[in-house]
Amino acid sequence: PRGSRNKYSFDPEQRVFRLKSALPAGMVFPFDFGFVPSTVGGDGDPLDVLVLGEDPAFPGCVLLVRLLGAIEVEQTERGKTKRNDRLLAVAEVSQLFANFKTVDDLPRQLRTEIDEFFTTYHRLQGKQSRTLSWKKPAGAQRLIDQARKKHSAE
Repeated sequence: PRGSRNKYSFDPEQRVFRLKSALPAGMVFPFDFGFVPSTVGGDGDPLDVLVLGEDPAFPGCVLLVRLLGAIEVEQTERGKTKRNDRLLAVAEVSQLFANFKTVDDLPRQLRTEIDEFFTTYHRLQGKQSRTLSWKKPAGAQRLIDQARKKHSAE
């Protein structure tokens, strides 16, 4: 959830959320962080989504969102490089972010802060992270479509 250090993951066998880890001291999630069900991203996990909204939700809460775009990311750990893209969306109930329609509508400073959050988070985990590009909603939807096909094939 927004403002929390706790990182949760969904256990599909038990159908529950479990506490996976905690962010490093001094770091909190800038917005709610979740996943798109029935998808498999480049890292083997469901596609991640950062949801802009005023207040935090709670683990397991389903959020209806409007897709703004995606950040295409390359992540390296122990010499192996893989994709770990993140979708960006706005909570449908958000009033503060209601006028944002694409990643281009985000203030440049907010984009920089989001990018730096992920870069710093990964560096503190011993991983390298590099932003390849920022995609608009159509590009983000293509990532979702690919991740759903990959999920269906497994």
